Amino acid sequence: MAARMVKTIGTHSGTFHCDEALACFLLRSLDTFKGATITRSRDPSVLEKLDCLVDVGSEYDPARLRFDHHQRSFAETFSPQYDVRLSSAGLVYKRYGREVVANLTALPAGDQLEAVYEHVYDGFVLALDAIDNGVSQYPATMEPRYRSSTDLGARVSRLNPRWNEKLTGEELMARFERAIAITGDDFTDAVRGAALSWLPAREVVRAALARRFEDCPTGEFFVLSEFAPWKGTFFDEEKAEPAEVAGTARSLARCKFVIYPSEDGGWRYQAVPVNPASFAQRQQFPSAWFGLRDTELDAATGVEAGAKFVHHSGFTGGHATQTGAIAMVQRALELASEAAQAKNAAEAQE
Repeated sequence: MAARMVKTIGTHSGTFHCDEALACFLLRSLDTFKGATITRSRDPSVLEKLDCLVDVGSEYDPARLRFDHHQRSFAETFSPQYDVRLSSAGLVYKRYGREVVANLTALPAGDQLEAVYEHVYDGFVLALDAIDNGVSQYPATMEPRYRSSTDLGARVSRLNPRWNEKLTGEELMARFERAIAITGDDFTDAVRGAALSWLPAREVVRAALARRFEDCPTGEFFVLSEFAPWKGTFFDEEKAEPAEVAGTARSLARCKFVIYPSEDGGWRYQAVPVNPASFAQRQQFPSAWFGLRDTELDAATGVEAGAKFVHHSGFTGGHATQTGAIAMVQRALELASEAAQAKNAAEAQE
């Protein structure tokens, strides 16, 4: 049996970045490029002899395995819903991501594989594309309150030689291999987390949302049968609502609370934030409950005994039983409705 030819991957020399490091990892995750050697150069006569080029060569031609994004005419995005141009990582992921995800998770072709493929792009690769293309995460007029030096890009960047550090070619290549390993480890964690955690959690949350009108006739809260990370799926489902549902009483935009089993054997209730990254809630629990615990909280709420606490900022709390947790949320909704009615009545008399 003839030995398999080892493939070659080329990328640019000099300072390296997250996108080409991840692109190399993705290619090496494919059966075709397993164990591929990597050459870092900007010499066209060297690059033209290599099987695949990423982030160098001024050419995007997937049929010829050329994955550069620096040419002026380049405008490729992951799909029409995105307005961020792809980096070399995004280009390789767009073409081979399904195969990479399948190799890392053993998911068969189908809806689940497609869901993980899209989820990992949105939650992991997109940020690398945006950073490499100079797309700010915030409006230019907004000054960040702090800066992070622990993200993946920063960790890769620190592997580059310091301005006053001289490395041999072998030492620099070893640093780049470390960058590939770091980006690959983080990417693998993201893929397996999506397949083994996000997918099952999505089913739990979708089931709860589907039956929310059985638990709450107004649809203002939903109950998880078991704890599962819920925010991502909740906002994804809200975003995907048909136009005829948005703005109606059946819209998830009306949903203000979630109830779920607690690790300590009781039940937790939590306010839905205004968006996935926000600390502000659509509706807090009554301010008179903030910071109260146990019997003091029982007395303040007037619902069945067993209340455990309401957080001092009013976004979450706990109760010993599911019925008690539901009663706490229902009482919070009633008090908010009464306060709104009183406010409207007072304004009407002015």
